[in-house]
Amino acid sequence: MGSVRKRGKKWYVDYRCNGKRYIESIGLSKKLAQEVLCKRLTAVAEDKHLDKKSISPTLFKDFSQDYINKYSKVNKRSWRDDVSRLKKLSCFFWNKCLHEITPEMIEEYKSLGVDGFSPATVNRELACMKHLYTIAIKWGKTTRNPVKSVKLFKENNSRTRYLEFEETEIFIGSCEGYLRDIVILAVNTGMRLGEIFNLQWEHIDLRRKIIYLIETKNGDTREIPMNDRVASTLFNIVQNADIPYIFHNKQGKPFTSVKKSFATALRRSGINNFRFHDLRHTFASHLAIKGVDLNTIRELLGHKSMRMTLRYAHLNQEHKQQAVNVLGEKRLQNGNNDPLETSAGKETLSKLFKQIQLQETPSS
Repeated sequence: MGSVRKRGKKWYVDYRCNGKRYIESIGLSKKLAQEVLCKRLTAVAEDKHLDKKSISPTLFKDFSQDYINKYSKVNKRSWRDDVSRLKKLSCFFWNKCLHEITPEMIEEYKSLGVDGFSPATVNRELACMKHLYTIAIKWGKTTRNPVKSVKLFKENNSRTRYLEFEETEIFIGSCEGYLRDIVILAVNTGMRLGEIFNLQWEHIDLRRKIIYLIETKNGDTREIPMNDRVASTLFNIVQNADIPYIFHNKQGKPFTSVKKSFATALRRSGINNFRFHDLRHTFASHLAIKGVDLNTIRELLGHKSMRMTLRYAHLNQEHKQQAVNVLGEKRLQNGNNDPLETSAGKETLSKLFKQIQLQETPSS
């Protein structure tokens, strides 16, 4: 709520917004002060209020560029992701200032975005937008963060799509050029696409068969052992002494995408509903099927906790078989044979089966 007050000869409006009190001098007219107060309270109700004295309006698309250049590029390895996300957001909010964007507008963006993109994609965009507003508030460009009032989509992160062993070889055979080498690395090491793109020759130790990952998703370094196929693949790649990256374009810069060539390989192989990240699932799933324990798989994937690795537990039944075998081995060591295997046990089972058959035989 607010009020108009007279001090001396002048009228003032007094109101609050986001817990902050505002007092503005209007002039000699009480009627004008009442009209101004009505406008201010309407702006507060519609979440469009802006402190004109300290903050000048800033277009969302303009501040997006400042955020990329002054913050994201400086502080984030994944700044290229922010570029694509903010480009899409700026197309929707292109003529809006930071203070004009409301939670209702963002909800509209959500409803339109989910029609062509997954809930996870929209959530990543909104998370980027939320942090942009956090920085904008720190830099004095606005006073509120409308994304905080918006609920993100619920995501289903349990998807574990992987290729069978034969499918994997068919898909690799459908890849051409550098994509084939990238896929071989992914399916034999579990590396993420960004980690493969950032690989440099100095990270490769062919003698010890170790790949040193310096830039990972969680920020930790990781050592990945190479099998013979990975070592042979890297050995046969022609190295340019002037370019540090293993997979690079003509300008010597690391690749940033394999979408087109990956889609072509999928079409050639006849494999559907498969993403590049699923090669990482394929790596882990194949290890689980072969009986590798989950903790080793966790270490190879670089998971900090077992929670994400447990999705592969159903593929590894060997540890359960080994557990129950321990009991059998213990009985044999103690000379305690299975009682059902003795002559008396077999006779008891025979009598039991005859009784069951009599009970199930319908009376005439």
